[in-house]
Parts: sequence; structure tokens; C-alpha cells
Amino acid sequence: MNCETCQLKELVVEPLEIRDVLRCILHTIVFHRALGLVRPKDVDCELFDITYVQCGDAELERKIDEKINLFIGWVEKHPNKKSQVCLSFYEVRNKQATWMFSNKTERLYWEQWYINLHVVNTKTHGKSHNSKAPINPGDNALEESSSRRASLESALREVLFQIIKFVNEKKDHIPSVTNSEVISFPYEITTPR
Repeated sequence: MNCETCQLKELVVEPLEIRDVLRCILHTIVFHRALGLVRPKDVDCELFDITYVQCGDAELERKIDEKINLFIGWVEKHPNKKSQVCLSFYEVRNKQATWMFSNKTERLYWEQWYINLHVVNTKTHGKSHNSKAPINPGDNALEESSSRRASLESALREVLFQIIKFVNEKKDHIPSVTNSEVISFPYEITTPR
């Protein structure tokens, strides 16, 4: 089976923005690959002027938030690092018995999404190299923060369009749907450890 992969554009985010960015991206991907019966739910980002769609499934939302919390915990221990979150869809198949009485299953991945984040702490960006005092406190810092946030919002929109383009172009590798659950295929979200 062919596993399609999509490397999403890297986003530079502050720790405070991680939750909103990952919710937006993960829910957008899952919604577009949820081939079962969904109850679409529009959600407005808290930090950005972006609306995305969720599947309207409380269990799915809980699982995604759980993985985002794990990632945020990792970021707190590894500040100012580039990292990746991977969302994988797969099928479960019974593996041929290699030994008497052993019956194992295997995961056949058919699609993987790599969300690339560079987490930066802006407290270190507004200081000079020789001094611990801010270079220009006040309006300048606020303007820089606002400009950076607008740039991130634009980049996040690009990522959403990248997702939509990929799901519209790449369909031949999707296995046959055998159930009507919201998420028709098993998935996993992996974060750095």
C-alpha cells in the first residue's frame, strides 16, 4: 500500500499560540479525512481571524486536546526548538501467522501529515545581546508583536490552503470505507518525547 505524506509549511509560533494553531490544523485535516457521518461545527480561533471546521465529535476533540497538551509539555522542557507533530491514518490488518497460534495485527499507514513548528520565546527576541534590558520598551514591542502575529495568521492560512489542496488532489490512496463512524479509519497523533 502506498503511504502519501504531506509536509506542511513550517510555522514560527510562541508558546501561547501553540494550542490555537494545532487545533486549527489538526481539526482541519481530520475533518477532511472524516469519511463517516459528521456534524460540522464552525470554530473561531481565539488568537487569529480564522474559522475552521471540526467534526462535532466530543471524543475526537478530547483526544486532539490531550495530544496538544503533551506537545505543550514537551515544549516547556525544550524551549526555542523546531519540532514536528505527525497525524497518521492507517488500516489494521491481520498479519500472516508466522508461528503456530500467533495471530498479530499490523498497521498499514496510508497517509501522514507532518506539522512543522518552530517554537520561539519572544522574551529573548526583544533584548540586545549585551544587555538584559529591553531595547525599546512600549509601543515598539507591541507593534512588533502585532506584526509577528499577523504574519503567523497569514502563514496559518497558507497551511490551511495547503491542506485543502492536498486532500483534493490526493484521493487514490484512501482505502475503502467499511463503517459509518465519524472517523472511518484509525489514526494516531505523535509528538516529540
